Amino acid sequence: MIPTRYFIDLTQPEIAAQLRRNPLVILPAGSVEQHGPHLPTGTDIYAANVIGHAVAERMDGLVLPGGPLGVTPMHMPFEGTITLTPETYQRVVLETCESTAKHGAKRLLILNWHEGNIPSLALASEKLHREVGMSVIVVQACYVAAELYGHDCGGLTHGGEIEALAVLAYHPDLVHLDRIDYSSDHSHGRKWDKLRRTRSYQPVLRDIRTIAPTGWYGAPEHATVDKGLKMLKDVAEAIAKEAGEIFRLLDEAQGGTAEIKHLKVAG
Repeated sequence: MIPTRYFIDLTQPEIAAQLRRNPLVILPAGSVEQHGPHLPTGTDIYAANVIGHAVAERMDGLVLPGGPLGVTPMHMPFEGTITLTPETYQRVVLETCESTAKHGAKRLLILNWHEGNIPSLALASEKLHREVGMSVIVVQACYVAAELYGHDCGGLTHGGEIEALAVLAYHPDLVHLDRIDYSSDHSHGRKWDKLRRTRSYQPVLRDIRTIAPTGWYGAPEHATVDKGLKMLKDVAEAIAKEAGEIFRLLDEAQGGTAEIKHLKVAG
């Protein structure tokens, strides 16, 4: 058994043997952006990494070095934010995953915690499937966490309890709940978050201050390490179970497509 699931912590022979055993790689996707006075700017990528590793343990995969940066221009009014353009981010994702495909990776699970990455990941994953031939699933891990814990944590809020729990499960020393001294209005923030997350209407927002003038809102003061570890376990198990089933369905569908192509050529 390999000692860790993080790709960059392993040796070349360990990686080669693991890809032969199971050609599954997991790409964590996050961002570097302000999260108020109590959470680190790396909150999103830390969440994606720790959940990605827990999923990899359950699915027997490897966690790629996704890189901390994402597409987050909305947070640039606050110091601590670093953003890539969608075009640059797509190229990073494409070239990272294509490299692993050349070494034998066939299944790709992109595990995303940052909503600003969603359009870019959709385009990149399409190319990785059609042009590279990988079986690809994109999972919005932050939404899975919200489905499981939103009712107890006040929903998925920027800098709120769910995000605090994710970092507590990764590196408790990076969470500073004693520094919480303000939060933007919850009802205002929820109104905008509800609107931008609907299936029918998606307003384009230039500035996080439209949602939260202070840059964050929520009530993370009740977050604990134990609750964070439980959320990590529950989210990882839910993702592993659903992703495993979807990969099996993709295998069936793609096997059927290959058979159809063969029949057409033979005909």
